[in-house]
Amino acid sequence: MSEKYNYLEAVKEDVREYINNEIKLLDFSSLEELEEKLNDDLWINDNVTGNASGSYYCNSWKSEEALSHNWDLLAEALENFGQDGTDILKQGSEAMDVTIRCYLLGQAIAEVLEEDDIEEKLEENQAEE
Repeated sequence: MSEKYNYLEAVKEDVREYINNEIKLLDFSSLEELEEKLNDDLWINDNVTGNASGSYYCNSWKSEEALSHNWDLLAEALENFGQDGTDILKQGSEAMDVTIRCYLLGQAIAEVLEEDDIEEKLEENQAEE
């Protein structure tokens, strides 16, 4: 990787793909209900955060490449989760990568829901019923 990996955009793409492939908007009566479901489900989804298995890539080299030039983001995530980083450093790059993805998950979900006009789509579905 020659350029800085954009974690937020990567997580947003994974969230968007999950919504497109796994979510039926008719199952939700509100944007808040959908957002809560996504936060709960994706927190432990290996295709979005890697948190279920402890690895998004299942490859420490790739996680190290993603981390390159993102140490400030890791520090921000650790601070947000109330950690000093000692445990994560001992666990290695894959744990660090997952930590950042989990940290950005809520923001990524909120941005995807807004950018893709999901609230409008939910309202259209309700109007059709």
